Amino acid sequence: MVSRRALETATALLTGAFGVTVAVSSLDNGIGWSRAGVESGTFPFIIGLTILFASLFNLVRGWLRASGTVISRTDLRRTATLFLPATLYVAVIPLLGLYVASAAYLFGALRVQKGVGTMKSLVIALTVAIALYVVFERAFQVSLPHGVLGAALDW
Repeated sequence: MVSRRALETATALLTGAFGVTVAVSSLDNGIGWSRAGVESGTFPFIIGLTILFASLFNLVRGWLRASGTVISRTDLRRTATLFLPATLYVAVIPLLGLYVASAAYLFGALRVQKGVGTMKSLVIALTVAIALYVVFERAFQVSLPHGVLGAALDW
């Protein structure tokens, strides 16, 4: 189970880290004034600090007011059944390419999560992958990632 306090803390730390990253990276562009006016890193620096201070505010507020459970074990399990396959899908795109990865993801989602028959899942997955290829590669002439597999097949 995930408590509201833990969720508030994790969110505040994540957004705070983002704010620090924005502020620190803007230092490379310069903050302050130059002969030409405001330097290009000033606005991102201010935004980064604003995000950081808002995150600190949310961290304190979350610790003072948060109580109870936000996510139960059942909710977490249901979320994982959607999140983990999607993460795997994104991770294999550089290896298999978008079309093969999409077909595999769609096949798995239909077959395992929805219980659709193997042949029907395979036909749907291949049809969608081929349609994506025709639309993007042929009609729009936009090359989507082919991955290591595509490079190995000289595609």
